[in-house]
Amino acid sequence: MKKTLYNIVGTLALLLGIVGIFLPLVPTTPFLLLASACYMRGSRRMHEWLLNQRHLGPYLRNFQQGRGIPLRAKITALALLWTSLTISMWFAPLPWVRILLLIPGIAVTVYLYRMPTLEPGGQMPNQADQIKRE
Repeated sequence: MKKTLYNIVGTLALLLGIVGIFLPLVPTTPFLLLASACYMRGSRRMHEWLLNQRHLGPYLRNFQQGRGIPLRAKITALALLWTSLTISMWFAPLPWVRILLLIPGIAVTVYLYRMPTLEPGGQMPNQADQIKRE
């Protein structure tokens, strides 16, 4: 029963993380980390799949190992975040809503600034590459 619940929550978190790739105000990394943690407890197969997934796996592995986020990802995230926030502020009818929109923008900016930047070529090889070398 617990494993099923972990797998359901992991799948929902994974879906929200994927949505967050396309919607700047929805965080991607926390949902992917939650999905990874849930799959680790609910399904070893799903956890391995997520970590070895072609697009999301390297980001998760680098983040979980404290290696950081690529500079390009930081710049893209901040550009999309502040573009969407600026547009939202432009259309927000109430001044207090505009000010309120600054809170997540500043918080995410500070978070990304404090996160280590992954050096080019510093990406961890996937497990298939490691097996080939052995």
